[in-house]
Amino acid sequence: MLKVGSLFAGIGGIDLAFEQAGFEIAWANEIDAAACKTYRHNFPNTKLIEGDIRNLDAKALEKVDVLTAGFPCQSFSVCGNQKGFKDSRGNLFFEIMRIADELQPQIIFLENVANLTEHDNGKTFNEIHNELASRDYFIRYLIADACDYGVPQHRTRTYIIAFKSKEACDKFRFPEKCELTKHIFDVIDKTVKADDLYYLSPDSYQYKKLLPAITDEEQIYRFSDYGIQKSKDGICFTLKANMGTWRDRVPFIKDNYGIRKITPQECLALMGFPKEYSFPNTVSQKEQYKQCGNSVIVPILMAMVVEIKTKIRTQE
Repeated sequence: MLKVGSLFAGIGGIDLAFEQAGFEIAWANEIDAAACKTYRHNFPNTKLIEGDIRNLDAKALEKVDVLTAGFPCQSFSVCGNQKGFKDSRGNLFFEIMRIADELQPQIIFLENVANLTEHDNGKTFNEIHNELASRDYFIRYLIADACDYGVPQHRTRTYIIAFKSKEACDKFRFPEKCELTKHIFDVIDKTVKADDLYYLSPDSYQYKKLLPAITDEEQIYRFSDYGIQKSKDGICFTLKANMGTWRDRVPFIKDNYGIRKITPQECLALMGFPKEYSFPNTVSQKEQYKQCGNSVIVPILMAMVVEIKTKIRTQE
């Protein structure tokens, strides 16, 4: 079985796609304690190394075919400070290279924000490219919005796949865009009552602000820096990690029972996670929302991973 080593594993969205495609997750590394609880809950058989990547002993890690990393995006995002490699979090990219130097995987799979290619007038992306190329990797990349690949959420991300084999790189094809057939409420069922804790009291400030703003009950809403934001065409706006720190940033809907926040499980569904994926009761609601916003769109990854598997097999 082909093996994967997972850096910056989070709650395992990337790992889930590889596992579903028949890969074995040999080990994973994540620093966030709450994310580790969720990861262990859903990947009980995977060796999870909880701690700072800078303390990982690369020589002690099992060799893998694929090294994955959804490395921190705050340094490159238009929503962050954009310090890039001058930020300690941005510099963690070079820890990926340190570990790759030891493990020599056939493929390195990276995921980050869309702005990665534009950051610092392209210099950041150019440096990433050069670091990989200097290690004899051949690079393909895609900037993709989830709603162009069957998921009703606007979530644009950069995906980088680096191959040791030039032939495999040349033959690799990213998934084609497809017509979006799912609506927000094909994912969220408005006819099923959620737990009472998610509903707003009619006396609350939020309820009084939202009620007149909800002019279309087939859309989703949230508070933003510019007022109340409304989705378009039944496609959810990007779910962000700040859902866990700013209560207003969690999206709201009007269902058959009132106005409520969407649940963490519904957030996962809007990320394409399967229904059986769940949060342990030891993880707070705030952390659950944060973890959703920090995760990845599973169906896009799944399409890429199936193609990756095919290209690895052709090299054996």
